[in-house]
Amino acid sequence: MVIDLEPSWLEVLHIEFEKDYLLKLKQFLTEEQQAGYQIYPKSGDIFNAFRKTPFKDLKAVILGQDPYHGVNQAHGLSFSVQKGVTAPPSLKNIYKELAIDIPGFMIPDHGELTEWAEQGVMLLNATLTVRAASPGSHQKKGWEIFTDTVIQKISEQKEGIIFLLWGKFAQAKAALIDAKKHHILKAAHPSPYSANGGFFGCKHFSKTNAILEKEGKKTIDWQIH
Repeated sequence: MVIDLEPSWLEVLHIEFEKDYLLKLKQFLTEEQQAGYQIYPKSGDIFNAFRKTPFKDLKAVILGQDPYHGVNQAHGLSFSVQKGVTAPPSLKNIYKELAIDIPGFMIPDHGELTEWAEQGVMLLNATLTVRAASPGSHQKKGWEIFTDTVIQKISEQKEGIIFLLWGKFAQAKAALIDAKKHHILKAAHPSPYSANGGFFGCKHFSKTNAILEKEGKKTIDWQIH
């Protein structure tokens, strides 16, 4: 596991990397690789969310659960897949909502969301690795302690961050966020199983921009090119 965070994140999180739970997690990942398992995303992409969205530039957080577990999908950003890979169903539904919500939004021909991350939208999964073809295989190994800490640090040290919490799993993380200092937007998960139950029509993307505009911050260009 290559621990390669952008400097402003390293300043906030460096103490975590010396803690017992993360040392055990590192050992677990080493054992997985020694046993011959393919781990996604590749080692150099595990902390992509922290490299593409510096702590100092953070505006919003979109919280996912697990990385994708298929070949060439995951690259360290929640809901995002690498170019050349078919957009998964949840991401297709995110694009559908954007087309409804944002005037002129054109559904792109790929699912790579780095452009959002580089504008201050952190695409954070609760678990940062997974065994190939085995969803949930790296849950409860320490990642959730780390990413819960990340959410708490954001809540404590920043103000006016917009948290987009889709589905029950993400919404449970609201307990870690100071709602007096931050904005919490909740909706159903964009999965095909639940998107019709409150994700479509949630208008989270235009609402995010309305909040940013009100606070005098630059809005997000949601169009993926």
